[in-house]
Amino acid sequence: MAKLVSKTYGDALFELAVETGRVDEFFEEAKGILQVLKENEDLTKLMNHPKIVKEEKAEILENIFSGRVSGETIGFIRLIVEKGHFKDMEKVFSYFIHQVKEYKKIGVVSVASAMELSESQKSAVEKRILETTNYVTLEMHYAVDKDLIGGMVIRIGDRVVDSSIKTKLHDLTRELSKIQLKVGECAP
Repeated sequence: MAKLVSKTYGDALFELAVETGRVDEFFEEAKGILQVLKENEDLTKLMNHPKIVKEEKAEILENIFSGRVSGETIGFIRLIVEKGHFKDMEKVFSYFIHQVKEYKKIGVVSVASAMELSESQKSAVEKRILETTNYVTLEMHYAVDKDLIGGMVIRIGDRVVDSSIKTKLHDLTRELSKIQLKVGECAP
C-alpha cells in the first residue's frame, strides 16, 4: 500500500513539475522537505500522534514550510496529510526525487571496493559508467567493504555489476561442489 501511495502522489507531483516547467524548483524543495523530515524525529512523532487531527497537522506543516517552499508544494503537503498519508510523506518525496533524477538522466551509483579507490580509479569508474549508460551525470557513493577481498561491486538502481573476488570465489566453490556431486554420483 505504501508503495502505491508514494507512486501515486510522487507521480502527480512529478507531472505537475514537468507541466509547469518547474522541475528544478520542486526538486530542490523536495530535497529540503525530506531533509527536515529525516532530521526531526519529534516532528514525526507529533505528526503521527493520534490525538492531533489532520487539519492541525496540515497547519503545523504549513507553518513550518511557509515561505520556504512554493504554494503548490504546501498545497501538496496539505493534501497528503488530509488524506491521512503523513506516514508515507518521506517515501513520496523520495520517489519524486528518484523520478526527477531519471528524468534529468542523473545516475545514482554505489561503488563498494575492498580498499579506498584513488581519484584516478574513481574517475575511470565514472567514465566507464557514463560510456555504458545513458546517464548525463552521476551521483557517486563510494564505500570500502573489506569482505570483498578485491575487486568491486557497482550498483546503479536495481542493476548490479559484481567483479569482487569474494563473489568469484563463491561461484568457484559452487561449481566445484557440483563437480564433486557428479563424481560422487558416478561411483559404484
